[in-house]
Amino acid sequence: MEIVDGLLTTLVYLASSFVLFFIGKLIYQLLHKKIKVQEELVEKDNFAFALSHTGYFVGLLISIGSVMLGESEGLMYDMINIGIYGGMAVILLNLSVLVNDKIILRKFSIRKEVIEDRNAGVGIVEGAISIATGLIIMGSIYGEGGILSAIVYWVIGQAILIITSYVYNWITPYDIHIHIERDNVAVGIGFAGALIAIANLIRFALMHDFEDWLITIENVSFDVVIGLLFLPLARLLTDKILLPGRNLTDEIINQEHPNLGAAVIEAFAYIGGSVLITWSL
Repeated sequence: MEIVDGLLTTLVYLASSFVLFFIGKLIYQLLHKKIKVQEELVEKDNFAFALSHTGYFVGLLISIGSVMLGESEGLMYDMINIGIYGGMAVILLNLSVLVNDKIILRKFSIRKEVIEDRNAGVGIVEGAISIATGLIIMGSIYGEGGILSAIVYWVIGQAILIITSYVYNWITPYDIHIHIERDNVAVGIGFAGALIAIANLIRFALMHDFEDWLITIENVSFDVVIGLLFLPLARLLTDKILLPGRNLTDEIINQEHPNLGAAVIEAFAYIGGSVLITWSL
């Protein structure tokens, strides 16, 4: 009997997750009415849009997952929380994507680059923004702080993500916006890795039961400072250890065909480093 009850409960949770996922899909379509998703994916084979759209779904999945984590408080109470916090997670994700597109990728039109020019570099960065936001939402919602603290956490996380985009552009010896707009996918891959890496550290710092604002600010500040200091170090380590005898900048922007493999290794260095940091703290 207990096995049957457990199975039925699991099915209810899965069904509620699918409902939230479907709602997230509908909200995306409502906010992007000019984009014909089926046409871009199937008829035009738009790889840039596929990267962006898949990133949104990954971010949506992570956001919904944040509601499912933690101890159960009974099926009825859990369903109420899933409805409240799940709906909030979907709204925050879409709001974040709209805001971040205007700020993080502020120097050109996202729609033009992804839909008209099919710029895969922009597509992968926009997808990474969704994934990074999903991680921040996971950290914001998880715990016992309530709706207000979750929203404040989200605001703090988004602000840090935006700051990271400026820091990353500052530590690179080239303007990432110029090269991404020129269809340099390698630059987009490296930038995407940096955004996800910092978001993972923000998630880790926020993913604690709320005690007071001072402790929260201290935790977030400590983890993010470590992350920001690690970005240039990870870039140096990529040069010296993962790409011995090669210059990362030369591989990414000073060749006729940018080295996508080198960019993937750079992104791995950022994300892998952030994972190691969370394991060590």
